[in-house]
Parts: sequence; structure tokens; C-alpha cells
Amino acid sequence: MIENGNGRATTIKLAEHRVFSDSFKPLYNQGMSLVEEAAEYLDGDGRAEAKRLTRAGAALYAAESMRLTTRLMQLASWLLLQRAANSGEMTREQVAAEKSKVRLDTHSPQEQAQGWSDLPEKFQSLVVRSMRLQDLVRRMDEEIYGGAPARAEEAELFGNNPVYEQITLLKTAFGHR
Repeated sequence: MIENGNGRATTIKLAEHRVFSDSFKPLYNQGMSLVEEAAEYLDGDGRAEAKRLTRAGAALYAAESMRLTTRLMQLASWLLLQRAANSGEMTREQVAAEKSKVRLDTHSPQEQAQGWSDLPEKFQSLVVRSMRLQDLVRRMDEEIYGGAPARAEEAELFGNNPVYEQITLLKTAFGHR
């Protein structure tokens, strides 16, 4: 806490300080590197490795690839918005309005999914790392902008429903809210 001019203590939001300072660059670079690494993998070695999977493994790989790609697109969007605010290209209010379109809740069944252990290790690593980054970004977003994502209530109502999750992914992919 710091004291402002009128004698009152003000809480410093660490996430806000991180995002709106030079310490944001490593997070930005980490996120964009992960996006690039995943794209290279999915277009290269991932295609070859997916062809060697069983039918069930290939279906899980396809579903997880879609989730991974969606998650990384959303993370890249959030990071780009924060960078724009950090560099003065956008105001925080503009970022807050635009970031409402960004979803930071793309789930992955990971180890709970039947056949997860059959997926290529590199692919599993990308999914796990993207989930960790999403969790970090979500916590930072909530601290900076407040509140949980708007879809949290829907997720609570529908629980762990795979059909709902797929519909949500499709809506996200096609820009419908």
C-alpha cells in the first residue's frame, strides 16, 4: 500500500503494474512465442504424429487442437490489447471495451480424457503450457479489470457438459457471443 496525497492508503495492484510497465515484455514474448511454437508444431510435426494415432486418439487430438488454437488466439488478443495500452496506442478504457470480446476460459479435459496419454508428448506440453498461461492471464485480467468472465455463470449452470463446451468453442471461433 502507498499513501496518496490526501493521507489515505491506496492498494497497488501488482498485475496492473506488471501489465502497464516494462515488466510486461517478458509475458508478452512468452505468450507470442507459445503461439508461434504451437503453429509450427501443428503445421509440421503435429500433422505427422496425428496420422499415427488411433481413431479415438485422432478424434481427441483434433478436439484438443481446436481448443489449443482457440485458447492461444484469445491469449494473443489479450496480450496485444495490453501491449497497445502499454505503448499508449489505446486507452485503458478502450482496452477494457475491446477485451470484453476476449474469452479466457477455454477448458481442456487433459489427463481426465480417455486417450490423453496416447497423444504426442510435445502436443501435451503445448496444451499444458497454454493452460498455465491462460490461468495467469485470467488472474491478471480479473485483478486489473475486476470480476470473473461473463460466461462463468453459464459454465456454472451447465457444468462440465461436452456439448456446451463444443458450442462455446464454435461461437468463439466464429466471433459470436
